[in-house]
Amino acid sequence: MEQPAGQSRKAITLFLLITFGISSIYYFLVIHTGKLGSGYGMYVTGLMWAPALSAFITSKILKRKIANLGWGGWNNPRYMLWAYLVPLIYSLVAYLIIWVTGWGGFYNAEAVAQIAKAFGWDHLPNGMVIFLYFIFTGIIGMAASLSTGLGEEIGWRGFLVPELYKNASYTKTSLIVGFIWAFWHFPILIFADYNSGTPAWYGLTCFTVMVVSISFVFTWFRLKSGSLWAAAILHASHNLFIQNFFSPLTKDTGHTKYFIDEFGAVLPVICLITAVYFWSRRGELAQPGNGSYQLPDEIATQGI
Repeated sequence: MEQPAGQSRKAITLFLLITFGISSIYYFLVIHTGKLGSGYGMYVTGLMWAPALSAFITSKILKRKIANLGWGGWNNPRYMLWAYLVPLIYSLVAYLIIWVTGWGGFYNAEAVAQIAKAFGWDHLPNGMVIFLYFIFTGIIGMAASLSTGLGEEIGWRGFLVPELYKNASYTKTSLIVGFIWAFWHFPILIFADYNSGTPAWYGLTCFTVMVVSISFVFTWFRLKSGSLWAAAILHASHNLFIQNFFSPLTKDTGHTKYFIDEFGAVLPVICLITAVYFWSRRGELAQPGNGSYQLPDEIATQGI
């Protein structure tokens, strides 16, 4: 009879093979055009849903219930609230450092003018435009961001994290998933325009440090809440505030691309500090062992 560890390795291998198999279709389409926004954004949306599709297919092959991917957890909404706030906090800290040091300026007047025109706020002062845009981004924009971030999280945190955590520590699980998650992005970082214009080695290094670091945060929330929704909200909030708010509003002061966004030096350092904080709280998580890890009882009963 196959042992639990062997069953997990089989499940993980199957999941990764299917994920990268489906993803290769979208890698080709994006790389062919060289632009992440090609296909009106449908190519990258398909790519982000590849892990979810793989999780569904893998579950079907292994005769597992899709309900077991972690759809519950809303009985404890504080984790969902903090999942929304944590990326906003570490992004704000990173960009405040950038603005104060002069590595980037606040604010980009041209971007604000474009926002004002798009929303019909031309008559408002720039400060009010920025404030209103933050509100609209944080509320309405969250829905759009969640629709794509959820695709990745069904796979990475809905399937892969709990499967690894059956036989590995929190630290090992976070590291493995983090490096896989980073590597999954590499084709579009290297061969398309998913970067900020820095040399490939520089952007790749910064991005990898950032992704592996926030993997500790995502894993902690997934295991503590028992819900993939916490990870999905984290993902959506991270993408939303960095890509749609802080980076566009930062003025280029000469070498700004080396400091901002996911491919600059500042955010990875702040994310690493955030990772250390959550790593220090690893003792709060249910412990794995011999393939026996289960979601917290009060959450496991909330499945669909």
